[in-house]
Amino acid sequence: MARLFSIKPSIDFRGRQFKGLRGWAGKPLHPPLTDIPVAAYFLAAVFDLGSFVLGEESVAGRGRFVAASWILLAGLVVSIPTTLTGFWDWLKSTQAHTQAWRTANWHMAVMLTVTALVVIDLLVRPSGDGATADGATTILSLLVGGLVSFGATYGGSLVFEYGFNVETSGDHPAWHESEKDVLPGAK
Repeated sequence: MARLFSIKPSIDFRGRQFKGLRGWAGKPLHPPLTDIPVAAYFLAAVFDLGSFVLGEESVAGRGRFVAASWILLAGLVVSIPTTLTGFWDWLKSTQAHTQAWRTANWHMAVMLTVTALVVIDLLVRPSGDGATADGATTILSLLVGGLVSFGATYGGSLVFEYGFNVETSGDHPAWHESEKDVLPGAK
């Protein structure tokens, strides 16, 4: 079985330096937290659009609107630790006046804008048993869904193009032609 799967190195924290809000060396906290708000905001846009199209006469339209509201709220709740860990990464890891720093600044500006728009969206949403997405709510949700996808692209660029906060097992490439797993700090 060990020849088919490499499991331990991905979940082993031994030898990894703890970096506070940033997580552990090679296991940052920010990237996995981002998945929830990104997916939530995108899905809320889809549900609000469906609610708007189906209208207030539709039970399915009302259901989609309620689902979108809860999904937006869940995304906002998770965006709090996501924002804190992302800010701490930026503060402690980004060398000022570099291309990665400027990209991180843009990523942060877009995502903070998204968070502000989500708060506005939640505050202006129609309420009541028969509420469905109106034009303003739908536009806000679509804007949030588009912007969060746009901002996530820059976050992905930081990792995949700049290697921002990426730590390998100590040598490159990160994959090895061997029968034995290589753990962080091991040779």
